[in-house]
Amino acid sequence: MKKIAVIDVGSNSVRLMFVADGKILYKTLEITRLGEGLAASGELQPAAIDRSAAAVANFYAQAKADGAERICAFATAAVRSAKNGQAFLSAVRSLCGLEVEVISGEEEAEIGVLGALRGADGGIIDIGGASTEIIVQKSGEILYKKSVDVGVVRLHDLCGREIERLTEYCGSAANAFSEVPQATLHAIGGTATSLASIALRLKEYDPAKITGYALTWDSLLEATEYLASAPPERVAAETCVPQKRAEVLLGGAVWLKRLLEGLRLKEVIVSDADNLEGFAIKKGLL
Repeated sequence: MKKIAVIDVGSNSVRLMFVADGKILYKTLEITRLGEGLAASGELQPAAIDRSAAAVANFYAQAKADGAERICAFATAAVRSAKNGQAFLSAVRSLCGLEVEVISGEEEAEIGVLGALRGADGGIIDIGGASTEIIVQKSGEILYKKSVDVGVVRLHDLCGREIERLTEYCGSAANAFSEVPQATLHAIGGTATSLASIALRLKEYDPAKITGYALTWDSLLEATEYLASAPPERVAAETCVPQKRAEVLLGGAVWLKRLLEGLRLKEVIVSDADNLEGFAIKKGLL
């Protein structure tokens, strides 16, 4: 049985996907908030580097213990945009010897749509911790592709949970996504799956219920109002969304709502499959 593992180092979480003979056996994550403080300083903070590198090393050890023959890792916006991104790469290397590949925003969009759509027509919105990607494809051709440095950790650092500041900031930032072709868009990543979990009132996360779920404008508005009124610990107690994600999710809800407004969309289709699968496919591992 061929076993492989892929580790995604995001700006809010580190994730592990374990695959055996082309079948995903499990996904797991640890919220480490690598991008915390990046918006203000332009650098990764030492504590964020330490806890994120430790999470990568722990997942590497877990994958090895489970029999992985090959382990790949990639990092996204926090590492690629930080002045001291190399410090994180060195920390991982010293802990477990793993070389982490830093991908560009455009590459992030490409593997996101590959993982979610597997070549089908349509597009994705991927709201991460430090960046957001939108990509649209048709008949195997990419029609639009853009990455913008707006994500839930950045929004939290800049605006906190102040709804008026978030609304104003997101309203201005959305102008960066212009002339996106009309298409059925799928929303991937932790922001989208968490909002879908809230809309579905899931107490336990279920990828089968998440994938294919149509997150409508009304459902998104309701989730936004809930997140604005409920403290993160209450959200964690009432839903399957972890408290650390709930702390930054309001900004993601406001941002997604503003993007849908700009794109004149009434809904997005949520997918649990994302850039983890896309990276594995690109590397010929899935």
